[in-house]
Amino acid sequence: MKNNVSLFILPLIFFLFMLSSCGGAAGEKNGKISNPSTSDVLGKFLDPPVEYSLSFYWGWDGNVTEEVMARDMDQFRANNVHIVTLEAGYEMGVSYLSEGWFRKVDTAVQLAKERDMRIYLVDEGKYPSGFAGGIIADKVPELGMKILVPCDSLILLKGDETISLTLPEEVVSAVAYNKEKNLIELLEIKEGSLNWKAPEGEWTILMAKHISRSSPTRSVNNPTRGKDSSHGLIDYLDAAATGKFIEFTHEEYKKYVGDEFGKTILGFRGDEPDYSIRGLPWTPSLFEIFRERKGYDIQPYVAALFAEQLTDELRRVKADYWDVWSALFSDHFFKVQADWCATHNMDYLVHLNHEDDMIKLIRSEGDLFRNFRPVQMPGVDVIWHQIWPGEVNPLFPKYASSAAHVNGQPRSFTESFAAYMPRPDLYQAKWILDQQLVRGINMVEVMFVPASSRGQSGMRGWLEDERFPEVAKYIHRACYLLSQGRPAAKLALLYPVSSIWLGDHAVDSCAGSIMQQLLDSQYDFDLIDEEAIESLMTLRDGGFINKSGQSYSTIIIPPLTALSSGAIDRLKAFQKGGGKVISFGNDSILSVNDNFRNAERIPFHWDIEEPSGKLTPRVLDALGKSDFQLDRPAPAVKYTHRSWKDADLYFVFNEGDEPQELSVTLAGTGILQVWDAMTGQVADLPAEVMDKGYITTGLTLDPWETRFLVIAK
Repeated sequence: MKNNVSLFILPLIFFLFMLSSCGGAAGEKNGKISNPSTSDVLGKFLDPPVEYSLSFYWGWDGNVTEEVMARDMDQFRANNVHIVTLEAGYEMGVSYLSEGWFRKVDTAVQLAKERDMRIYLVDEGKYPSGFAGGIIADKVPELGMKILVPCDSLILLKGDETISLTLPEEVVSAVAYNKEKNLIELLEIKEGSLNWKAPEGEWTILMAKHISRSSPTRSVNNPTRGKDSSHGLIDYLDAAATGKFIEFTHEEYKKYVGDEFGKTILGFRGDEPDYSIRGLPWTPSLFEIFRERKGYDIQPYVAALFAEQLTDELRRVKADYWDVWSALFSDHFFKVQADWCATHNMDYLVHLNHEDDMIKLIRSEGDLFRNFRPVQMPGVDVIWHQIWPGEVNPLFPKYASSAAHVNGQPRSFTESFAAYMPRPDLYQAKWILDQQLVRGINMVEVMFVPASSRGQSGMRGWLEDERFPEVAKYIHRACYLLSQGRPAAKLALLYPVSSIWLGDHAVDSCAGSIMQQLLDSQYDFDLIDEEAIESLMTLRDGGFINKSGQSYSTIIIPPLTALSSGAIDRLKAFQKGGGKVISFGNDSILSVNDNFRNAERIPFHWDIEEPSGKLTPRVLDALGKSDFQLDRPAPAVKYTHRSWKDADLYFVFNEGDEPQELSVTLAGTGILQVWDAMTGQVADLPAEVMDKGYITTGLTLDPWETRFLVIAK
C-alpha cells in the first residue's frame, strides 16, 4: 500500500504541541456545515471522532448471540472500524420487527456503547425500504403502492362504428388512437359509461386503470427468500402511508433503544425506494393535487400516455405528470422520514436506485435532486463493477455530493462493493473509494460483512489483508478531513431533469460529456437543478450562494429543452449582478410557467455561448482561473477543494497507471503542508508565491496515489 507522504516529517513534538493547544473541531455529527480552524482540525486528525469511521454493513445471518455480537465488534475495532450499519438477516431465530428482534438490537446497542462504537439502523428487512418486513401488506394493504396501467384489452373501431360500455370503477381514462395519422382523441367517461362514435379511419381504444401493485421486494421475513411482491411496499406518494411505515419500524425502535438515538445510534439508513415496475406512480389524491398545481385535469389524458407514440402535447402533459408525482414522492416519503429523524437528533441516510443511469432513475424515482433535498446524508450505491481502475469511470458520485453541498449537508455516503465481480483486492478497493472521495463523497459504508453463530465473520479477502487496519484508518482520516469546512467549487452545472421528463434523453449524455471535460481539465463543480436556481439559493455579490455558504460565480447550462421561467429570471439577475452564464448548444427552449402543456418557446441567449459542447479556448477563458492549475494537461489527476476558517484543503488523486511529475498552482496563501491520512503525520512543503492569492509547488504522484494539501494562513 502506498504511503501518501514521503517528504520532510515534522518533529513529533510539534504535532503534540498543536494537539494539546487546539480546541475541539466543530460538527462531529452530520449536523450543519462547520467552519473550523486549522488547529481545530489538526487536533483530531491523528485519531478523528468515531463518527467519521468507515462503517461495515453488518448482516445478521444465523442465530447471532450476544457472544457473536461482542466477538464481531471487537474484531471490527481491532481493524479500525468503529461503525456498523445493522441489517436483519436469515435464520436469526427471531422474526424481523418481532419483540425478539428488538431485544437483540438493544443488546447490540449496549455492546456498541461499551466499546464507544456507533450504529446506523437499516430501516428495512432487506430492500427496498418501505414494506416493514411484510407488515404493510399484512395489516394495512390499503396503504400499499398504487400505479396506473393500461387495460389489457384493446378495442378496434373503424369510421362510423360506435362503442357503448359500462366500465369498472378502477378505469379512470380512455382515448382513441389513430396510429396511421398519429392522432389521439380524448374520450369522456361519464358516470362510469363510455359512449363514442369513431370518425373516419382505424382507431384503437386505449383505457387506463389504477391497481394496487408493488415493486418487488426482498424481505427477510419472506419464507421463499425470493424477490417478489408478496411483501408489498407502501404508497410512497401518501404521507399517511409513510407515517404508518415509521410507526411499524422507527417508533418501535424508539421503545427499545430510543435513549441512544443521536448518541450510539446515529440514524436510519434507507435503501433504493423506487417504482421499478411498469406503470405510472399514482395515489388517490393525485388527480386533485394535479389540478391545483397545474390548472387543468390530467385524468382524460392518462390513457394516452401509454400510446406507442406521443404527440408534442402529450409529451408536455407527461412532463407535468412527472413534475407532480416526483414532488409528492419527495414531500410524502423522503421528507417525512428526514423530519422524523431530525426530531430525534439523528440523520436519515438513503441512496436511490440507478444512480449510474439518470434516465432510468428519472423513470422510476422522478427527480434525484428533489428526493435528496430533505435528506441529511444522501448517498450512492457502487455495485457490479461500476467503478474500476483503468476503465472509463462514472460521474454519479457527484450527484450525491452535489446534493449535500447545495442543501447545506456536510456529508454524503457510498455503499460500496455489493455484488462486485470480480472482487477487488485491497489495493483496488482503496482506488474505488478514492475515486468517490475525490468526487465529494465523505462517508464510506462497506458491503457486506455477515455475522453468524457458525464461525468467524465472513470478511471477504481484502478485508482480511493484514494492511486493512491501516487502510481503514486512512478512510477514517480522509472522511474526517473531507467533512470539515465548506465545499469550495465555484462552478455549477445545471442538470436538465425537466428536459428528460419531456423525453429528450440526449441531454443526459451531453451533460455528462461536459462534466467529464471539466474534471479532466481540473475544474471542480457541483450539479444543481432548476429549483435550486429558482428558490433555494440566494443571490449576493455576483454569486449564487447555496445552503452550505458556497458561492457559485459561474453557471454552466448544457443542451436542454425546457427551463422554468422563474429559473430563467434568476439567471438573468445573476448575470446582471456579475455572474457568468455559459450556455452549450442552446438556441431556444420552452419557458415553463404554470405547466409544461402551455409553455411557450422563447429565444435562449447568453453572453457566453458554445454550440459545440466542448471546452473551447473561448469557454476556458470565460471559466477563468481555476483554483487548481497544472503546468501541463493531466486528465488522470482529479481534485476537490474545501475551505476552513483559516485554510484551504485540497484532496488530489492520480487515478491513472502512470506517475505524474507536475507543477501545481493553488488558490490560497500561507504555509503549505501535506497531511498524510495513512500515518496521521504532517509535513511542510516548499511553495512559491506567484500571483496574488495563489501559490505554486511541485506535485509528484505515483500511480493511484492521493495527497491532502493544506494551505494554512
